[in-house]
Amino acid sequence: MLKIEGLHVMLGDKEILKGVNMEIGAGEVHILFGPNGSGKTSLLMTIMGYPQYRVTEGKIMFKGHDITHMPVDERARLGIGMSYQRPPTINGLKTRDMVRICAKGEDNVEALAAEVNFTDFLDRDVNAGFSGGEIKRSELLQLMAQNPDLMLFDEPESGVDIENIALIGNTISGLLQRSFQAHADLSQKRVHRHRSKMGLIITHTGYILNYVPADRGQVMFDGVMACRGNPQEIFQTISRAGYQECIKCMR
Repeated sequence: MLKIEGLHVMLGDKEILKGVNMEIGAGEVHILFGPNGSGKTSLLMTIMGYPQYRVTEGKIMFKGHDITHMPVDERARLGIGMSYQRPPTINGLKTRDMVRICAKGEDNVEALAAEVNFTDFLDRDVNAGFSGGEIKRSELLQLMAQNPDLMLFDEPESGVDIENIALIGNTISGLLQRSFQAHADLSQKRVHRHRSKMGLIITHTGYILNYVPADRGQVMFDGVMACRGNPQEIFQTISRAGYQECIKCMR
C-alpha cells in the first residue's frame, strides 16, 4: 500500500533524507524511532507532500499511484492523513468548521467530538489557546473526520499529561483498527485481512506502545533507516543502551 524506494530529500540546501526505503502493507502499523534531527518528521512531511521537502531522487508509491510529486490536497483525497506534533493556530476558523471540511461536509461533528471529549472546543478557533493535550485531541478529531487509509502520527504523546495519554492512545488504536486482544487472539495474517488502515507513528517516549500493538519498528539515523525489528525490543534496547547500541544490536 505504501512503498518508498531510494528516497533522497532536500530541505533548503541540506540533504535530510539519504536513500530511505520503506514498505507498509495494508493493515500494518509501524513505529519510527530515532534521535532528534535524524529525519523522522521530514519523512512524514515528505509523504504528506509539503513542497519545502524537495524530492531529488527516488519515489513514493501509494495504492499503486506514484505520489512523489503530488500536491498535499490530492494525497489527502487519495487517503493520507497526518497528526502533527506542532500544528499551527488558525485564527478565524472554528474547529467545528475545520472538522466539517475534513469530513467532506458530513454533519456528524458533535458525535465525533464527544468521542475525544472535545465538544466544548468546537466553537473556538483551531488550536487557539489549546493546551498540549487539547491540541492532540483536536488533531485526532480531524483525522477521525477525514478517516484516511494511511495515518501519520508525529509524536502523539508529546506535551500530553497522564490524564490524556490513555484517551489519545486508545483513540489512535481505534483509528488504526487495533486492539491487544485481537492481536493476541488472531494470527497476523488473519488480523491483517480484517484491517485496512495503516499507520506510521513517531515516538520518543514509547508510551504509544502501551496502547497500539505495532507490527514493526524502524530506527532512522542520519537520514537513513539504520535497522528494523520488533518495536518493543527496539525500544527496550534504546532505553537501556541508546541509539548507537540499538543499531549495532539490530542490524
